Amino acid sequence: MLNKIVLMGRLTRDPELRRTGSGTAVTSFTLAVDRDFKSQSGEKETDFIDIVAWRTTAEFVGKYFTKGRMAVVEGRLQLRDWTDKQGGKRRSAEVVADSVYFGDSKKDVSNSGTTAPAPVDAHSEFDEIGTEDGELPF
Repeated sequence: MLNKIVLMGRLTRDPELRRTGSGTAVTSFTLAVDRDFKSQSGEKETDFIDIVAWRTTAEFVGKYFTKGRMAVVEGRLQLRDWTDKQGGKRRSAEVVADSVYFGDSKKDVSNSGTTAPAPVDAHSEFDEIGTEDGELPF
């Protein structure tokens, strides 16, 4: 059996990073995903899909993604049954993200009029490699 889903869309709001009672990171957000076809009236339709990410994926999304940013999500569909305040039976569908990738570049975000996230120094977490002798270290 296979339960695999890949989505590409824009975040409708900033991700919400929380921690469980045991300290596990969890982030929820919603993706606006355009359909590939137009409705009978000629309008492009959009689906709003709830996403939940756990642990390091949750921390990554919470740190680097903001409202309007394009994201590619790989994960699985999960259905949950629950009871509302009036006692009615309800069902919710969400995607549990295994991986989340940037679907745009910082340049694309800046030019689209959406607020770009603060620049991330790509070298901040890595040591400089010395190239004095012109040889690569591997």
